Amino acid sequence: MKIAFIGLGNMGGPMAMNLHKAGHQVSGFDLSEAACKKYAADGLAIAETAAATLDGAEVVISMLPASQHVEALYLGRNGEEGLIGKIAPGTLVIDSSTIAAASSRKVAEAGAARGIAVLDAPVSGGTGGAIAGTLTFMVGGSTADLERARPLLEKMGANIFHAGDAGAGQTAKICNNMLLGILMIGTSEALALGVANGLDPKVLSEIMRRSSGGNWALEKYNPMPGVMETSPASKGYAGGFGTDLMLKDLGLAQENAAAVKAATPLGGLARNLYAAHSLAGHGALDFSSVLKLLQKG
Repeated sequence: MKIAFIGLGNMGGPMAMNLHKAGHQVSGFDLSEAACKKYAADGLAIAETAAATLDGAEVVISMLPASQHVEALYLGRNGEEGLIGKIAPGTLVIDSSTIAAASSRKVAEAGAARGIAVLDAPVSGGTGGAIAGTLTFMVGGSTADLERARPLLEKMGANIFHAGDAGAGQTAKICNNMLLGILMIGTSEALALGVANGLDPKVLSEIMRRSSGGNWALEKYNPMPGVMETSPASKGYAGGFGTDLMLKDLGLAQENAAAVKAATPLGGLARNLYAAHSLAGHGALDFSSVLKLLQKG
C-alpha cells in the first residue's frame, strides 16, 4: 500500500519505519532536514514537500506537534491551500497528533466535504512504544473507517480503541495524559520526600511499586536517575516525552474542562507545576524531569 507519512519526529519517524518494514511503500516528509536524512539512511523514501508525499497515496498519516500545525497542514493558512484540497477523494487520513478535539473535528468535516475519510488517532506508549510497534491508539471516527485503518494501526501498535466519533480520540488522549502528568508529579514528590529522609530510591521505588502506590511511572518510567537504566531519568532526561509537550497536553485538558464545565483541580495544579518547570529552562527535557522542580522544594 502507498502511504504518505508527514512528521518524522521522535514518534512519527519510528511509526513510519514500522510501516516501511512491514512492506508498505511509505513516502515521508518532515520540516527537519536532520530527521529526513536520518530516515532516508534507514531506507525510507523522502519527499521534498508534504504535498509531494501524496503522489499515489492511498492513506495519509500525520504526526505533528500541535493543533495549529495540523490545521495549517490540512486546511491551509495565509491563503495557501491545505492538503485536504489536494488529497484524492476516497483517500483515508489518519492524524496521530495530540491536538484539540475541535481541531480534529474541523479537519474531519473538511475531509467529509471532499469524500475523504478522516480519523483522529492519537497514541500513548512513548518513543519506546513507537519503536517497538506497541503503541496504544485512541481513535475517533466511524467504525468503517477504523476497520479500514486497522491493518496499518496494527503494524504500529498493540492496542486499538474506538473512542467514538470525530474528536473522541483526542478527548480520550487528553484524559489519559492529564492523569499521566498527575501521576508523574505524585511519584516524583514521594520519591523526593523519601530521598530527603535518607531512603534508598531503588528500595523505596520497589516498596511503592509492590504496594498500593504502584503505578505506571514506577513500573516503566521511574523519574529518579539510576533506579531504572532504561528510563530517560538515567539518560540525563534526554529523549522520551518532553516537558513542553506534557505542558501542551495539560493545557488542552484544562481548555476542554472549561468548555464542558468539568472540575479538574489536580489537572490545573499539574499544569501550573509543568509551566514553572518549563519556565525554569527544562522544557526540552523529558517530562519525568519534573522531579528536579520538586527536589528544589
